[in-house]
Amino acid sequence: MKKITSRDNPQYKELKLLAGSAAARRKSGRTLLDGVHLCAAYLDHVGVPILCIVSESALAHHEVEPIVARCGQMGASCLALPDKLFDALSQVEHGVGLLFLVVKPQAAPPSGLDRNAILLDGLQDPGNLGSILRSAAAAGIELVLCGEGTVAAWSPKVLRAGMGAHFLLTIAENVKLADVMENAGVPVLATSSHATRPLYEIDLAGPVAWLFGNEGKGVAPELLARAACQVAIPHPGPVESLNVAACAAVCLFEQVRQRYLAAHA
Repeated sequence: MKKITSRDNPQYKELKLLAGSAAARRKSGRTLLDGVHLCAAYLDHVGVPILCIVSESALAHHEVEPIVARCGQMGASCLALPDKLFDALSQVEHGVGLLFLVVKPQAAPPSGLDRNAILLDGLQDPGNLGSILRSAAAAGIELVLCGEGTVAAWSPKVLRAGMGAHFLLTIAENVKLADVMENAGVPVLATSSHATRPLYEIDLAGPVAWLFGNEGKGVAPELLARAACQVAIPHPGPVESLNVAACAAVCLFEQVRQRYLAAHA
């Protein structure tokens, strides 16, 4: 295992730049996974990281030690850092001292849609995006298309909120959603607080694409016009609308519920 003790080391400087700069991550096509859960999920579902980075105090940690050992067995390079240098890379307070440097998957957007999918129009909050990705993975959705203006899916905050869901999904970014919807082979269902058709009246037995919009503005009017149906989630309480991540979870698991009932009829 290689050790670095100086903050002037070129490799460490590169890692520090990636940790603190979205532009650097975008340009390099790489990102950092922070924490035991994300790193273990990456090993389980993707494979070998470019680099396993561990703080000196975490080398003997009961959760970190087996992951470092797996990385060594799989041929990954490992790097140990003094705690002060490691802490400058990590964005997790009181974390366990483990990072992976990985390549960001670059999925090409499909020309059309022929399976269950999620389309995201201008989502801005990293926590919302991460939660939606987690719900999608749990509901068995495999394809997520992030429209132009949506927050970066592989940013550290979204990765933490996703809790490993990224590695179970195909995620395409900067997608022209109108073009995809034009060639969709499945119905596109757009959620809207102004819709009159309740979610629970929709037949979800077949594949559908769910379209969720910006936290404040909702789905853009030009995309709403292209949707096969606009749906609303009934809520008897005196609130205007649900948070978009909660809305997505309700929709996805209504689809799961209907399919479960059909399969066990």
